[in-house]
Order: sequence, then C-alpha cells, then structure tokens
Amino acid sequence: MVQYHKFAKSKSSGSGGHRREAANKRKAHWGGFFARAKAGDKDEVREFRVRGGKSKASVRHAQHANVATAEKVQRVKIVTVKESPDNRHFARENLITLGAIIETELGKAKVTSRPGQDGTVNAVLLQGKA
Repeated sequence: MVQYHKFAKSKSSGSGGHRREAANKRKAHWGGFFARAKAGDKDEVREFRVRGGKSKASVRHAQHANVATAEKVQRVKIVTVKESPDNRHFARENLITLGAIIETELGKAKVTSRPGQDGTVNAVLLQGKA
C-alpha cells in the first residue's frame, strides 16, 4: 500500500479542546509504491510521471551495473545481490536498493544510486579483480 507522508498532530490541545484539520489529504502528500528493482537476466526500465509533469525512471530488472574502479567506470554484469542494509530478505529476492552489496564480474560492489528513482544501477567496487 502507498504510504501517507504528512505530519500528524495531536488531536487534542493542551487545555482539553479538540483540534481540527486545516486541510484535507492531498495527492502530493502520498508516497509511491516500492519499486522492487530486481537483479535478473534482462535490463528493463519503466518511466512514470511525478509532480509538476516531470518524469522519473525506475529499474524493474537489471542485468548490468556501472561499476566505478580506481581507474575507470565499467558496465559489468550483475551476478547476484549479496546483502542489503534495508532488509535481509532483499538479498534473497535479489532486490537492489541504495547501499546493497552486489556481486559482479569484477567482484563485490556497493550500490550508490537509487535504482527505483534513477533508472540506473551505479556502484563502487569494494574488492575484486580490478
């Protein structure tokens, strides 16, 4: 379910009177669904509209990542997701989020982009063949 992101005040004032809302819920206060960027066997990106008529890209499936080493940035194949700081079950499901450790052809890399909002998977090499 989509989350509602609006500050919730107390319903009562300090003296015992009840407060009323100044405004109703607005569409701008609602968040989006979880993107579920998955490491898989193809590259698939979905565009969606955001506030102001702009658009964002969301990774649905990612086969490749842009991995930065000390010398250069390479587009390498993602093998699997090793661990995720957001949820330990994301590694089981191969879900890529910001801060996740992924296994690539070059070695382990840490994801530095937000695949659900950027449309790409960027990472920094931690260790490996470099």
